Amino acid sequence: MSDALSILAAAGQAPQTIGLRTDGRAFSFAQLAALTEHRLGRADLAPARTVPFALDGTATVDTVVTLYALLESRRPALLLHPKLTGAERGAALRAVERCADALPADAAAIVLTSGTTGEPRPAVLTRDALLASAAASAANLGWRDDDCWLLAMPIARVGGLSILTRCLIARRTVALAAAFDAAQLPAFVGRHRVTLASLVPTMLARVLDAHPQWAPPPYLRAVLIGGAAAAPKLLERAAQRRLPIVITYGCTETCSQVVATPYERRFETARCGAGRPLAGAQLRVVDGRIEVRGPMRMAGYAGELPLAPQAWFDTGDLGELDADGFLHVKGRQGDLIITGGEKVCPAEVEQVLESFPGITAAGVFGVPNETWGQIVAAALVTDGATIDERRLAGFLVERLAGPKLPRRICLVQSLPHTGAGKPDRAALPALAPHLRVLRFASTAAAPTRAARP
Repeated sequence: MSDALSILAAAGQAPQTIGLRTDGRAFSFAQLAALTEHRLGRADLAPARTVPFALDGTATVDTVVTLYALLESRRPALLLHPKLTGAERGAALRAVERCADALPADAAAIVLTSGTTGEPRPAVLTRDALLASAAASAANLGWRDDDCWLLAMPIARVGGLSILTRCLIARRTVALAAAFDAAQLPAFVGRHRVTLASLVPTMLARVLDAHPQWAPPPYLRAVLIGGAAAAPKLLERAAQRRLPIVITYGCTETCSQVVATPYERRFETARCGAGRPLAGAQLRVVDGRIEVRGPMRMAGYAGELPLAPQAWFDTGDLGELDADGFLHVKGRQGDLIITGGEKVCPAEVEQVLESFPGITAAGVFGVPNETWGQIVAAALVTDGATIDERRLAGFLVERLAGPKLPRRICLVQSLPHTGAGKPDRAALPALAPHLRVLRFASTAAAPTRAARP
């Protein structure tokens, strides 16, 4: 459908269908089209149609309508997170303006990567890539006539953008929350009869914490969890509530998800890892690194050489495929801790720590050490119970090889997170002054473990 990303075409095909809901009002596609036409008449959208338009991704009707207007006029949107500093915003604008003439003709959006492994880079997402991503999602989830997708994620991130584009393409409803509010989310779901929701693990954990008795209504048919790894304990809590969880894996450069739990297995997510590749997406693991390609892949980074159509994109993530074709993500290459020449993946250590009674969350990072280069450290969040450190040490020795053992720990009220709700690993080393030694008893079975610092 060549006009799938056109709000005017949506109004022609489904004029009375509700395209957007807020707590204040419901907008049909016909009403959204009228607002879009009015927005197109404003002077700021008229000049330099090939130059990306800087759009602050605030969760407002005006932002959504402006995005529709940009898609209608085929002018690229440079999506900027509202929390960017003035310096960050200026750097992004200058970087994209310098290369505006080199953008592909069908560039739809330029989305800054989260910058978890360095400076954010502007990923160029084309109209065809957004269409392919939406088709891949639909092949897994399907669509129902009454579908309404909760949008409580930043629009300036690919997770939020993709909700808008999928629902526009499918002529389905978006329920736009002014902000994520764990205390109010179940009521919001009920008011708008939300059938699909996208959350990062931190959001889901906060909702479950805030509503110990909440069970999902029968019309909530899938809660997509992505953006970061979901801890096994969190998935267990969700399973106890009979939440229909679909784990997703993807990145800005692939227009969000390229791997997901099969929809029919949404009540047995714990067995599925990060899921299987979606329709049209190709995935391979080379030397432990996850590489992807397919029609939903970006054209490239603005200001850099474009990617060849069939080129593989190295995600920078570590993982493996099991015998059933499920992907298991181990973490990011840049997060690895090198201790005594051994590579330690923080996510693996975090999963073991979070399985210990009383520990609700763990953030693992490396700290400098003259002998070993780095040693493993962990910041721990507890449920209020006192942690018996001798018992914890014994628990870890039985489950982790010597280099993986956290030699330093500290207790914190909460772990640092980015504005998008993802774990902020770059902030963890700032906790180093609070670390103390976790002592491991010498055992005949593991003499090298006791020998480490």
